[in-house]
Amino acid sequence: MELQRFILGELAVNSYLLWDERTKEAVCIDPGAPAEEILAAVKKNSLSLTKIVLTHGHVDHILGVEEVKASTGTVVLIHSADAPMLSNPLLNLSQHFGKELLVYPDSLLADGDVICAGGVILKVRHTPGHTPGGISLLGPAMIFCGDLVFAGSIGRTDFPGGDREKLLKSAVELLKLPGNTRILPGHGPETTVGRERLKNPFLSVVTGKK
Repeated sequence: MELQRFILGELAVNSYLLWDERTKEAVCIDPGAPAEEILAAVKKNSLSLTKIVLTHGHVDHILGVEEVKASTGTVVLIHSADAPMLSNPLLNLSQHFGKELLVYPDSLLADGDVICAGGVILKVRHTPGHTPGGISLLGPAMIFCGDLVFAGSIGRTDFPGGDREKLLKSAVELLKLPGNTRILPGHGPETTVGRERLKNPFLSVVTGKK
């Protein structure tokens, strides 16, 4: 599996492109905007983008959806609990940036679903808290967690639908993964489960680690 990260937009969202080098089938996670870098990588590597997967429905994670979809003809997937956010500028926060962003999913996800693109296999984990339908995507020794956990921090819960108690519960479940599991967050540098278990001050209270 090949993986490329793109840091996009004024909020520096992490967008990810994963693909099977043999079949050239690819998945894009949280396409931000401008999306030119993502599309250039698709073209450069002769990829067939089969799915856009959204970890949640906030504006910075969905700004590039329509551009990428229009250019590739792919489908958009999101957890059912976050689907209403996509077509509501107040809930997806685009209204706060002077935009009226409307996005429409092609298929809805649930906990335990499996997303495949060639040999790329991602298991869907429902990890609410930052949003009601936030998900993390578990791959081989890595997890894409959206805005659930960051290096040394956690996601905000003061937006509509946020719930700190649920976020901490979701984060604790994530930290049960093997310590060498790479955490690929929605913003900032990647980290590992082991590092956050020991170093994340927001999670030490609930994990008992000091």
